[in-house]
Amino acid sequence: MTATTAAPPAARTVPELLAWRTALHPDRVAVEVAGVRALTFADWSSGAAAVAAGLHGRGVRPGDRVGLVFGARDWTGFAVAYCGVLRAGAVAVPLSDRLAAGQLGHALAHCGAAAVVHGDATAAPPAPAGLPVWRAADLAAGPADAADPPPVRPGDLAQILYTSGTTGRPKGVAASHANLTAGAPTHPRRLALAHSERFLHAFAIGTNAGQTMLFNALTAKAGALTLPTFTPVRFARLVQTPGTGTLFVVPSMAIELLDSGALRGRDCSGVHLIGSTAAALPPAVAARLAAAFPEATIVNYYTSTEAAPAQTTMIWDPARRDAVGRPVGGQLRVADADGNPLPPGTTGDVWLRAPYPRAYYRDDAANRATFRDGWVRMGDVGRIDADGYLYLTDRHQDVIKSGAFKVSSLEVEAALHEHPLVAEAAVVGVPHPVLGSAVAAAVVARPHADAAGLTLPALRAFLADRLADYQLPARLLLLAELPRNEGGKVLKRQLTGLFDN
Repeated sequence: MTATTAAPPAARTVPELLAWRTALHPDRVAVEVAGVRALTFADWSSGAAAVAAGLHGRGVRPGDRVGLVFGARDWTGFAVAYCGVLRAGAVAVPLSDRLAAGQLGHALAHCGAAAVVHGDATAAPPAPAGLPVWRAADLAAGPADAADPPPVRPGDLAQILYTSGTTGRPKGVAASHANLTAGAPTHPRRLALAHSERFLHAFAIGTNAGQTMLFNALTAKAGALTLPTFTPVRFARLVQTPGTGTLFVVPSMAIELLDSGALRGRDCSGVHLIGSTAAALPPAVAARLAAAFPEATIVNYYTSTEAAPAQTTMIWDPARRDAVGRPVGGQLRVADADGNPLPPGTTGDVWLRAPYPRAYYRDDAANRATFRDGWVRMGDVGRIDADGYLYLTDRHQDVIKSGAFKVSSLEVEAALHEHPLVAEAAVVGVPHPVLGSAVAAAVVARPHADAAGLTLPALRAFLADRLADYQLPARLLLLAELPRNEGGKVLKRQLTGLFDN
C-alpha cells in the first residue's frame, strides 16, 4: 500500500531561506541558549556572511566539506557557522563535541573534510594531521570579503550528517539544499508553531533531531530555546516560562522528566504541543505526558536521517495506541522483499520517500541496499491499516526469532512500560540452546521505587494478561541506565552483551 502527498513547492537554498526570514523579522530572536546567548535573525545573517568571508579568505571553496564541532552551549554559534559554510558554497558536516577522537576522525576522513570549525566554548578538537582547525569567532572577526558570495543552487550538496551507528559504523547521509528546505513556508502567515513564542528542546548538535530544530528556527514563528545541559529541573523551569508553548523531546527525556518530580507544582498549562522523535514513544509514556500536560497535543514523529524530511506524524489517540501515524512531507508504503507495495493490513518493509531525496555519501553499496527510485528502506517491519495509519512491528534486526515465533521487541517494551515500577525498558534476543533465541528484558526502575518488586516472576505475572506466553521475558537484567547514543536511541548491540556477564 502506498500513501501520497501533494507535489513540493519550488526548491530554494538555505541562504535564501535565512535571507527571507531576516527580511521579515530582523529583530526577532531565532535561537537562544538559556542564560548564555540569544541570536536574532539579523545577527544570524550578518554572522553567517562574516563566517563565509572568513572561510573564503582561508581558501575554502564551493563543494569543500567543513566539519562543525560544537557543543550545547554553542547552539547560536553553530547556527551562524552552519549557515556561513553554506553561504560560502561549501558543505556543512555537523559533529558533536562529545564524539570520541576515533569517531570524529572517521567522519572527517570519510567526508574528505577540508577544514574543521569549532565553537567558542569548545576546545579545539583532535583532527587528522594537516587538517586546519579554526575557531568560529576567529573566522567571523576577520576582514570583510568584498567579493560576492559564490552562486548556490538548490541541487547543490549542503549537508552531510552522520547516522547514530546503532546497527554498525556511522554512515554519512548527504542532503541537498532542496531537500533541507522542502516544505519550508513561502508566506509569512504560514509559519509553523504560531501558537508559541518559543519552542523548547535539548537535542544534541550532530543528530537528525538537532538539525530539525535548527530548521524549525529558520521556518517557525516561534524561536528555538535550548539549554547548555539537560537536567529535568532545568528543563522544567523553562517549560513554565511565558511563551513556551511547544516542547520537543525524545522518549528517554520524557521519561526522565516525568519520573523526576521536576514538574510537580509547576504551571504547564501554557504548553500546547509536545513532539517526540528519534525512537518510538511507548503508549504508556504518551498517556503520562497527556496527563501531565492537559492542554497539550502529544505528537509522535517517525522518520530517519536517511528519509528526512519525509515522516509520519501521530497525534496521541488511545484508540490507536500503537500507531505511528500517516505521512507528512513525503510518501509512505509497505512493500515486500522486492519493493512491491503490499495491500492494507499486510506486514512488510516500511519505506518513506521525500522530495529531493538524500543518499549515503561515498557508499554505493549501502545506497543500493537502502535507496530505490527516491524511496528509502527504513529498516523497520510494519503494516498500514485501511485508514492509512502505520503500525511498526519492529526493527528488522530486533525481531526475536524464538522457536516457531517472531517476537516484536517494541510490543514487549510497550507492555513493560505499563508496569508502575518501570521507568525504562529495552528488549533483545539472547542465545537459547533449544529456541535459538530467548526474550530478554533490561529494565530501569523508577526513582525511589522498590526494585525488589522487579523480579522475573513478578514481571512475567504482570505481563501474563498483556502478552502471549512466547513473548514473556525469559531473562531479566536490572540496570541503573540503558546504554544510549547521543540521539537517545538504545544501543541494543551493547545491551545484548550485558546478558553474557
